[in-house]
Amino acid sequence: MAYAHTYQANPHWLPRQPGRDLRHIPGEDGLPLIGNTLEMLRDPAAFGKRMVARYGAIYRNNGLGGSMVTLLGAEANELVLFDRERIFSSEQGWGPLLNLLFPRGLMLMDFDKHRADRRTLSVAFKPEPMRHYAEGLNRGVARAVSGWANKPMRFYDAIKALTLDLAAESFLGMELGDDAKRINQAFVDEVQASVSPIRIPLPGSKMRKGTMARAYLIDLFKREIPKRREGDGQDFFSHFCRATDEAGQPLSDDAIADHMNFLMMAAHDTITSSATSLIMLLGRNAEWQDKLRDEVMALGLNDDDGLAHGQLDRLTLTDYAFREALRIMPPVPSLPRRALKAFEFGGYTIPAGTSVGVSPAYTHHMPEHWPEPEKFDPMRFAPDVARARHKYAWVPFGGGAHMCLGLRFAEMQTRILVAQLLRRYRIELDEGSGKDWQAWPIPRPTDGLPLKFVPIG
Repeated sequence: MAYAHTYQANPHWLPRQPGRDLRHIPGEDGLPLIGNTLEMLRDPAAFGKRMVARYGAIYRNNGLGGSMVTLLGAEANELVLFDRERIFSSEQGWGPLLNLLFPRGLMLMDFDKHRADRRTLSVAFKPEPMRHYAEGLNRGVARAVSGWANKPMRFYDAIKALTLDLAAESFLGMELGDDAKRINQAFVDEVQASVSPIRIPLPGSKMRKGTMARAYLIDLFKREIPKRREGDGQDFFSHFCRATDEAGQPLSDDAIADHMNFLMMAAHDTITSSATSLIMLLGRNAEWQDKLRDEVMALGLNDDDGLAHGQLDRLTLTDYAFREALRIMPPVPSLPRRALKAFEFGGYTIPAGTSVGVSPAYTHHMPEHWPEPEKFDPMRFAPDVARARHKYAWVPFGGGAHMCLGLRFAEMQTRILVAQLLRRYRIELDEGSGKDWQAWPIPRPTDGLPLKFVPIG
């Protein structure tokens, strides 16, 4: 049987590049069969540092099912992500990892097809729908955080549940009710399956759980599509169901369900990760908590007010802090592609068919771009400082044609969350909170980030 993530099931993919054709690039193959997969998954940051120290910023590796070449640095990010020459396939980069779970998501599309579907979906991110989402986010965040006073909690778990509820309203236009726990677990199972060493859905495997979770979610979305096509809902799902392509044709049911499955996962898990890292860093840096609180208070909100969409751009320091949190802990640590034709970089010729990866997580900690890279310093993103830096030194949302479609939504939700929290509370982390993080597939603190929100005043 040819599974959807295999080369046999995708004859338009270039054949896998034989490892022997990459021998001119410094690197290593690791253990028989599995290569360096286990070391990569156990501690990807330490693995990357070891490889760079031994082989340099361009190195060959064998892991997650095949040979690959890693290119590190801002120039590498620009080459691969901006992709002027249409050399790099996102579909063939992500496909072996994600095609069983998120086929036909935007991230797994290339060039003209990607451009066409992205244009069709972008209707849901225009100013008027965004204003509508802001109203719902304000209500949902205020309702939830008002009950967090002096309540010991694992913030990651709390914000994950809240983010799912918010996504249900903004993305689905429905309350999840008793299904919330199952839907949340389905997204967890899909994401965990994406980096499972066992790449086929064998009984009892993570990949099996992930594919079953996908089937459940796709069925959930498809059952809703007919009435959304006929309705006037203002949520993402309803917009997608009514959207038409350049020829005036609606998206198919399969396309809508696949896009919703991918976008809900992205909104749910990446925002959860990013919000958690920001709250952790504010908890560790009380002076920045105070600065952001002063900025929020200057808006003159009272207990019944939300943060109006028109006020979002006034939270300048909050934006800087969020960007710095994304630098320190990008929600997608690495980005895979495949070379559709041979190219040259750093003095090496890399043949067509090669799996190529760039690493936002590594680039975001390079001292040549970020002095004192481990320090939390939001002023790195003040305009005069940012202008002097390579534009591809900061790529938490990717870049080029595949820049995250929902990045403005993520920024909006995070600003609303910070405003609703800091106008009420001081963040107090438990001792050692957030010390260790699981880096892949999406970063999360292994302890859940235990903390308390202490009322101010």
